Amino acid sequence: MENDEEIPLLTPFQLGPFLLNHRVVLAPMTRCRSYRSIPQPHAAVYYSQRATPGGLLIAEATGVSDTSMGYPCTPGIWTQEQVEAWKPIVKAVHDKGAVFFLQIWHVGRLSHTSYQPKGQAPISCSSKRAPGPSPSGDILEYSTPRALETREIPLLIQDFCTAARNAIEAGFDGVELHGAHGYLIDQFLKDGINDRTDGYGGSVENRCRFSLELVDAVAKEIGSQRIGFRFSPFSNFSDSADSNPMKLAVFLAEALNRYNILYVAEPKVKLSGEVESELWPVRRAFKGAFLAAAGFDRDSGNAAIETGLADLVVYARHFLANPDLPRRFQLNAPLNLYDRNTFFSHDPVAGYTDYPFLEESTG
Repeated sequence: MENDEEIPLLTPFQLGPFLLNHRVVLAPMTRCRSYRSIPQPHAAVYYSQRATPGGLLIAEATGVSDTSMGYPCTPGIWTQEQVEAWKPIVKAVHDKGAVFFLQIWHVGRLSHTSYQPKGQAPISCSSKRAPGPSPSGDILEYSTPRALETREIPLLIQDFCTAARNAIEAGFDGVELHGAHGYLIDQFLKDGINDRTDGYGGSVENRCRFSLELVDAVAKEIGSQRIGFRFSPFSNFSDSADSNPMKLAVFLAEALNRYNILYVAEPKVKLSGEVESELWPVRRAFKGAFLAAAGFDRDSGNAAIETGLADLVVYARHFLANPDLPRRFQLNAPLNLYDRNTFFSHDPVAGYTDYPFLEESTG
Protein backbone atom coordinates (compact mmCIF):
# COMPACT_ATOMS: atom_id res chain seq x y z
CA MET A 1 0.00 0.00 0.00
CA GLU A 2 1.27 3.46 -0.91
CA ASN A 3 1.58 6.21 1.65
CA ASP A 4 -0.96 9.02 1.30
CA GLU A 5 1.90 11.43 0.57
CA GLU A 6 2.71 9.44 -2.56
CA ILE A 7 -0.83 9.61 -3.92
CA PRO A 8 -1.52 13.04 -5.43
CA LEU A 9 -5.29 12.57 -5.26
CA LEU A 10 -5.05 12.14 -1.50
CA THR A 11 -3.07 15.29 -0.76
CA PRO A 12 -4.75 18.29 0.91
CA PHE A 13 -5.87 21.38 -0.98
CA GLN A 14 -7.00 24.81 0.16
CA LEU A 15 -10.14 25.60 -1.83
CA GLY A 16 -10.74 29.21 -0.89
CA PRO A 17 -12.01 29.12 2.71
CA PHE A 18 -12.30 25.32 2.68
CA LEU A 19 -9.41 23.05 3.62
CA LEU A 20 -9.89 19.77 1.78
CA ASN A 21 -8.14 16.63 2.99
CA HIS A 22 -8.11 15.05 -0.47
CA ARG A 23 -8.85 15.94 -4.07
CA VAL A 24 -11.44 13.30 -4.99
CA VAL A 25 -14.72 15.13 -5.62
CA LEU A 26 -18.20 13.67 -5.90
CA ALA A 27 -19.76 14.84 -9.17
CA PRO A 28 -23.28 16.22 -9.36
CA MET A 29 -25.33 13.40 -10.88
CA THR A 30 -28.99 13.51 -11.80
CA ARG A 31 -30.49 10.59 -9.88
CA CYS A 32 -34.26 11.14 -10.36
CA ARG A 33 -35.23 10.17 -6.82
CA SER A 34 -36.75 13.41 -5.51
CA TYR A 35 -40.46 12.80 -5.68
CA ARG A 36 -42.60 15.85 -6.54
CA SER A 37 -39.31 17.76 -6.86
CA ILE A 38 -38.78 17.49 -3.09
CA PRO A 39 -35.53 15.95 -1.81
CA GLN A 40 -36.17 12.74 0.11
CA PRO A 41 -34.66 11.21 3.27
CA HIS A 42 -32.88 8.53 1.26
CA ALA A 43 -30.72 11.31 -0.25
CA ALA A 44 -29.23 11.83 3.21
CA VAL A 45 -28.09 8.21 3.17
CA TYR A 46 -26.72 8.46 -0.38
CA TYR A 47 -24.68 11.61 0.17
CA SER A 48 -23.49 10.81 3.69
CA GLN A 49 -22.23 7.41 2.44
CA ARG A 50 -19.91 9.30 0.11
CA ALA A 51 -18.86 11.99 2.61
CA THR A 52 -15.45 11.97 4.26
CA PRO A 53 -13.74 14.50 6.54
CA GLY A 54 -12.48 17.29 4.33
CA GLY A 55 -14.03 15.86 1.17
CA LEU A 56 -15.98 17.90 -1.39
CA LEU A 57 -19.38 16.74 -2.58
CA ILE A 58 -21.46 18.50 -5.24
CA ALA A 59 -25.14 17.64 -5.04
CA GLU A 60 -27.20 16.82 -8.10
CA ALA A 61 -28.57 19.47 -10.47
CA THR A 62 -31.41 21.25 -8.67
CA GLY A 63 -34.05 23.44 -10.28
CA VAL A 64 -34.18 27.17 -9.62
CA SER A 65 -37.85 27.63 -10.55
CA ASP A 66 -40.94 25.82 -11.74
CA THR A 67 -39.90 26.49 -15.36
CA SER A 68 -36.45 24.94 -14.86
CA MET A 69 -37.45 21.28 -14.86
CA GLY A 70 -36.98 18.68 -17.59
CA TYR A 71 -36.37 15.35 -15.87
CA PRO A 72 -38.64 13.21 -13.69
CA CYS A 73 -38.20 13.37 -9.93
CA THR A 74 -35.39 15.91 -9.84
CA PRO A 75 -35.13 18.26 -6.86
CA GLY A 76 -35.80 21.96 -6.61
CA ILE A 77 -34.71 24.76 -4.30
CA TRP A 78 -37.26 27.49 -5.05
CA THR A 79 -39.83 26.75 -2.32
CA GLN A 80 -39.54 26.74 1.45
CA GLU A 81 -40.71 23.13 1.53
CA GLN A 82 -37.75 22.17 -0.64
CA VAL A 83 -35.36 24.18 1.53
CA GLU A 84 -36.58 22.39 4.67
CA ALA A 85 -36.26 19.00 2.94
CA TRP A 86 -32.63 19.72 2.03
CA LYS A 87 -31.63 20.68 5.59
CA PRO A 88 -31.32 17.15 7.10
CA ILE A 89 -29.49 15.99 3.97
CA VAL A 90 -26.93 18.76 4.31
CA LYS A 91 -26.61 18.07 8.04
CA ALA A 92 -25.88 14.39 7.37
CA VAL A 93 -23.00 15.38 5.10
CA HIS A 94 -21.65 18.02 7.46
CA ASP A 95 -21.81 15.53 10.32
CA LYS A 96 -19.22 13.50 8.38
CA GLY A 97 -16.98 16.59 8.14
CA ALA A 98 -17.41 17.13 4.38
CA VAL A 99 -17.92 20.30 2.33
CA PHE A 100 -21.20 20.33 0.40
CA PHE A 101 -22.09 22.41 -2.66
CA LEU A 102 -25.40 22.39 -4.53
CA GLN A 103 -25.46 22.49 -8.31
CA ILE A 104 -28.28 24.73 -9.49
CA TRP A 105 -29.66 24.73 -13.01
CA HIS A 106 -32.33 25.58 -15.51
CA VAL A 107 -32.71 23.07 -18.34
CA GLY A 108 -34.00 25.66 -20.80
CA ARG A 109 -35.05 24.04 -24.07
CA LEU A 110 -34.24 20.51 -22.86
CA SER A 111 -37.76 20.09 -21.55
CA HIS A 112 -41.31 19.31 -22.57
CA THR A 113 -44.58 21.11 -22.05
CA SER A 114 -45.59 18.32 -19.64
CA TYR A 115 -42.90 19.58 -17.22
CA GLN A 116 -43.83 23.23 -17.53
CA PRO A 117 -46.37 25.20 -15.48
CA LYS A 118 -49.77 25.19 -17.20
CA GLY A 119 -48.27 23.24 -20.09
CA GLN A 120 -46.48 26.27 -21.49
CA ALA A 121 -43.51 26.08 -23.85
CA PRO A 122 -40.06 25.72 -22.28
CA ILE A 123 -37.94 28.88 -22.34
CA SER A 124 -34.54 29.34 -23.93
CA CYS A 125 -32.36 31.93 -25.62
CA SER A 126 -33.75 30.69 -28.92
CA SER A 127 -36.79 29.00 -30.43
CA LYS A 128 -34.62 26.18 -31.84
CA ARG A 129 -35.92 22.81 -30.70
CA ALA A 130 -33.38 20.34 -29.31
CA PRO A 131 -33.16 16.80 -30.68
CA GLY A 132 -34.43 14.03 -28.44
CA PRO A 133 -34.56 11.73 -26.65
CA SER A 134 -33.63 12.90 -23.17
CA PRO A 135 -30.87 11.07 -21.25
CA SER A 136 -33.44 9.65 -18.84
CA GLY A 137 -35.48 8.35 -21.78
CA ASP A 138 -38.79 9.79 -20.61
CA ILE A 139 -38.89 12.50 -23.31
CA LEU A 140 -38.72 11.19 -26.86
CA GLU A 141 -39.07 14.61 -28.46
CA TYR A 142 -38.41 17.93 -26.73
CA SER A 143 -40.97 20.69 -27.11
CA THR A 144 -40.23 23.76 -29.21
CA PRO A 145 -39.02 26.45 -26.79
CA ARG A 146 -40.01 30.08 -26.56
CA ALA A 147 -37.16 32.56 -26.90
CA LEU A 148 -36.91 34.81 -23.86
CA GLU A 149 -37.56 38.48 -24.39
CA THR A 150 -34.70 40.73 -23.31
CA ARG A 151 -36.76 42.19 -20.48
CA GLU A 152 -37.30 38.70 -19.02
CA ILE A 153 -33.61 37.89 -18.55
CA PRO A 154 -33.16 39.87 -15.29
CA LEU A 155 -36.12 37.93 -13.85
CA LEU A 156 -34.41 34.66 -14.74
CA ILE A 157 -31.21 35.83 -13.08
CA GLN A 158 -33.23 36.63 -9.97
CA ASP A 159 -34.50 33.04 -9.93
CA PHE A 160 -30.89 31.85 -9.69
CA CYS A 161 -30.18 34.37 -6.92
CA THR A 162 -33.16 33.17 -4.93
CA ALA A 163 -32.10 29.56 -5.39
CA ALA A 164 -28.55 30.36 -4.26
CA ARG A 165 -29.83 32.19 -1.19
CA ASN A 166 -32.13 29.26 -0.42
CA ALA A 167 -29.21 26.85 -0.75
CA ILE A 168 -27.25 28.76 1.87
CA GLU A 169 -30.33 28.79 4.11
CA ALA A 170 -30.52 25.00 3.72
CA GLY A 171 -26.93 24.81 4.99
CA PHE A 172 -24.96 24.26 1.80
CA ASP A 173 -21.45 25.72 1.73
CA GLY A 174 -21.93 27.10 -1.78
CA VAL A 175 -23.46 26.55 -5.21
CA GLU A 176 -22.22 25.40 -8.57
CA LEU A 177 -23.85 27.13 -11.54
CA HIS A 178 -24.56 24.50 -14.20
CA GLY A 179 -23.39 26.09 -17.43
CA ALA A 180 -22.64 22.83 -19.26
CA HIS A 181 -24.18 20.03 -21.32
CA GLY A 182 -26.61 22.03 -23.39
CA TYR A 183 -28.76 23.37 -20.55
CA LEU A 184 -29.92 26.99 -20.36
CA ILE A 185 -26.65 28.76 -19.55
CA ASP A 186 -24.87 26.70 -22.21
CA GLN A 187 -27.64 27.55 -24.69
CA PHE A 188 -26.75 31.22 -24.34
CA LEU A 189 -23.03 30.48 -24.69
CA LYS A 190 -23.05 28.36 -27.86
CA ASP A 191 -23.50 29.92 -31.28
CA GLY A 192 -24.95 26.65 -32.53
CA ILE A 193 -28.05 27.49 -30.47
CA ASN A 194 -27.93 31.19 -29.65
CA ASP A 195 -29.30 33.12 -32.63
CA ARG A 196 -30.30 36.25 -30.72
CA THR A 197 -29.91 39.70 -32.25
CA ASP A 198 -29.97 41.66 -28.97
CA GLY A 199 -27.12 42.23 -26.52
CA TYR A 200 -27.13 38.54 -25.49
CA GLY A 201 -26.34 37.08 -28.92
CA GLY A 202 -23.88 37.34 -31.78
CA SER A 203 -20.31 37.94 -30.58
CA VAL A 204 -18.64 35.75 -27.99
CA GLU A 205 -18.76 38.71 -25.60
CA ASN A 206 -22.52 39.00 -26.01
CA ARG A 207 -23.10 35.26 -25.71
CA CYS A 208 -21.15 35.23 -22.43
CA ARG A 209 -23.07 38.23 -21.10
CA PHE A 210 -25.84 36.16 -19.49
CA SER A 211 -23.33 33.93 -17.70
CA LEU A 212 -21.32 36.87 -16.41
CA GLU A 213 -24.34 38.86 -15.27
CA LEU A 214 -25.58 35.73 -13.54
CA VAL A 215 -22.26 35.14 -11.75
CA ASP A 216 -22.11 38.79 -10.72
CA ALA A 217 -25.64 38.73 -9.30
CA VAL A 218 -25.20 35.46 -7.42
CA ALA A 219 -21.85 36.64 -6.04
CA LYS A 220 -23.56 39.74 -4.66
CA GLU A 221 -26.24 37.49 -3.16
CA ILE A 222 -24.08 34.88 -1.37
CA GLY A 223 -20.41 35.88 -1.87
CA SER A 224 -18.01 35.00 -4.67
CA GLN A 225 -16.11 32.38 -2.64
CA ARG A 226 -19.27 30.30 -2.43
CA ILE A 227 -19.60 29.93 -6.21
CA GLY A 228 -18.36 27.39 -8.71
CA PHE A 229 -19.11 27.46 -12.43
CA ARG A 230 -19.34 24.36 -14.62
CA PHE A 231 -19.04 24.75 -18.36
CA SER A 232 -18.44 22.47 -21.35
CA PRO A 233 -17.26 24.59 -24.30
CA PHE A 234 -15.91 21.60 -26.23
CA SER A 235 -19.02 19.45 -25.86
CA ASN A 236 -21.91 19.23 -28.30
CA PHE A 237 -24.24 17.42 -25.90
CA SER A 238 -27.87 17.86 -27.02
CA ASP A 239 -26.75 19.63 -30.17
CA SER A 240 -24.97 22.40 -28.24
CA ALA A 241 -21.92 22.92 -30.43
CA ASP A 242 -19.94 26.12 -30.87
CA SER A 243 -18.04 27.14 -34.00
CA ASN A 244 -14.95 28.21 -32.02
CA PRO A 245 -15.01 26.44 -28.65
CA MET A 246 -11.44 27.35 -27.67
CA LYS A 247 -12.11 31.05 -28.16
CA LEU A 248 -15.30 30.72 -26.12
CA ALA A 249 -13.58 28.71 -23.38
CA VAL A 250 -10.61 31.04 -22.92
CA PHE A 251 -12.70 34.22 -23.13
CA LEU A 252 -15.17 32.98 -20.50
CA ALA A 253 -12.45 31.63 -18.20
CA GLU A 254 -10.59 34.95 -18.31
CA ALA A 255 -13.80 36.94 -17.83
CA LEU A 256 -14.77 34.88 -14.79
CA ASN A 257 -11.55 35.98 -13.09
CA ARG A 258 -13.13 39.40 -12.57
CA TYR A 259 -15.58 37.95 -10.07
CA ASN A 260 -13.10 35.98 -7.93
CA ILE A 261 -15.28 32.87 -7.86
CA LEU A 262 -14.04 29.76 -6.12
CA TYR A 263 -13.62 27.38 -9.05
CA VAL A 264 -14.53 26.36 -12.56
CA ALA A 265 -15.25 22.76 -13.55
CA GLU A 266 -14.76 21.45 -17.07
CA PRO A 267 -16.38 18.08 -17.78
CA LYS A 268 -15.40 15.86 -20.69
CA VAL A 269 -16.91 12.62 -21.91
CA LYS A 270 -13.56 10.81 -21.95
CA LEU A 271 -9.92 11.52 -21.27
CA SER A 272 -7.44 11.60 -24.13
CA GLY A 273 -4.40 13.51 -25.32
CA GLU A 274 -6.73 15.77 -27.30
CA VAL A 275 -8.74 16.51 -24.16
CA GLU A 276 -5.60 17.49 -22.30
CA SER A 277 -4.56 19.85 -25.09
CA GLU A 278 -8.01 21.46 -24.91
CA LEU A 279 -7.99 21.80 -21.13
CA TRP A 280 -4.56 23.36 -20.69
CA PRO A 281 -5.36 26.78 -22.23
CA VAL A 282 -8.52 26.99 -20.13
CA ARG A 283 -6.61 25.89 -17.05
CA ARG A 284 -4.04 28.64 -17.63
CA ALA A 285 -6.68 31.29 -18.33
CA PHE A 286 -8.60 30.85 -15.08
CA LYS A 287 -6.82 31.98 -11.91
CA GLY A 288 -8.97 30.16 -9.34
CA ALA A 289 -9.21 26.44 -8.64
CA PHE A 290 -9.68 24.18 -11.67
CA LEU A 291 -11.77 21.02 -11.42
CA ALA A 292 -11.49 18.44 -14.20
CA ALA A 293 -14.05 15.74 -14.90
CA ALA A 294 -13.03 13.66 -17.89
CA GLY A 295 -13.70 10.01 -17.19
CA PHE A 296 -10.68 9.80 -14.90
CA ASP A 297 -9.58 6.65 -13.14
CA ARG A 298 -7.08 6.46 -10.28
CA ASP A 299 -3.95 6.68 -12.44
CA SER A 300 -5.15 9.43 -14.77
CA GLY A 301 -6.54 11.37 -11.82
CA ASN A 302 -3.20 11.22 -10.05
CA ALA A 303 -1.49 12.34 -13.25
CA ALA A 304 -3.86 15.30 -13.61
CA ILE A 305 -2.94 16.50 -10.11
CA GLU A 306 0.75 15.77 -10.48
CA THR A 307 1.10 17.64 -13.80
CA GLY A 308 -1.00 20.58 -12.61
CA LEU A 309 -3.75 20.00 -15.18
CA ALA A 310 -6.28 20.07 -12.34
CA ASP A 311 -6.44 21.02 -8.68
CA LEU A 312 -9.28 18.61 -7.98
CA VAL A 313 -10.66 15.66 -9.94
CA VAL A 314 -14.40 15.04 -10.16
CA TYR A 315 -15.68 11.46 -10.27
CA ALA A 316 -19.20 10.49 -11.27
CA ARG A 317 -19.92 6.84 -12.08
CA HIS A 318 -16.96 5.49 -10.12
CA PHE A 319 -18.04 7.45 -7.02
CA LEU A 320 -21.64 6.37 -7.55
CA ALA A 321 -20.68 2.69 -7.53
CA ASN A 322 -18.00 3.06 -4.83
CA PRO A 323 -19.18 5.16 -1.89
CA ASP A 324 -15.74 4.75 -0.32
CA LEU A 325 -13.83 5.78 -3.46
CA PRO A 326 -11.08 7.78 -1.69
CA ARG A 327 -10.30 4.78 0.52
CA ARG A 328 -10.22 2.44 -2.47
CA PHE A 329 -7.80 4.83 -4.18
CA GLN A 330 -5.67 4.85 -1.03
CA LEU A 331 -5.50 1.05 -0.98
CA ASN A 332 -5.45 0.70 -4.78
CA ALA A 333 -8.38 -1.66 -4.28
CA PRO A 334 -10.65 -2.93 -7.07
CA LEU A 335 -13.76 -0.92 -7.87
CA ASN A 336 -17.39 -1.98 -7.95
CA LEU A 337 -18.96 -1.87 -11.39
CA TYR A 338 -21.78 0.62 -11.91
CA ASP A 339 -25.19 -0.42 -13.23
CA ARG A 340 -26.41 1.88 -16.01
CA ASN A 341 -29.92 0.47 -15.77
CA THR A 342 -30.40 2.14 -12.39
CA PHE A 343 -28.94 5.57 -13.21
CA PHE A 344 -32.33 7.22 -13.72
CA SER A 345 -34.61 4.81 -11.87
CA HIS A 346 -36.74 6.13 -9.03
CA ASP A 347 -35.88 3.34 -6.60
CA PRO A 348 -34.69 4.76 -3.25
CA VAL A 349 -32.27 1.87 -2.69
CA ALA A 350 -31.32 -0.10 -5.81
CA GLY A 351 -28.43 1.51 -7.65
CA TYR A 352 -28.48 4.33 -5.12
CA THR A 353 -27.61 3.39 -1.56
CA ASP A 354 -26.92 -0.34 -1.99
CA TYR A 355 -23.45 -0.26 -3.58
CA PRO A 356 -21.15 -2.10 -1.13
CA PHE A 357 -18.26 -0.59 0.79
CA LEU A 358 -14.90 -2.28 0.48
CA GLU A 359 -15.31 -4.31 3.69
CA GLU A 360 -18.73 -5.51 2.57
CA SER A 361 -17.63 -6.44 -0.95
CA THR A 362 -14.64 -8.43 0.30
CA GLY A 363 -16.70 -10.26 2.91
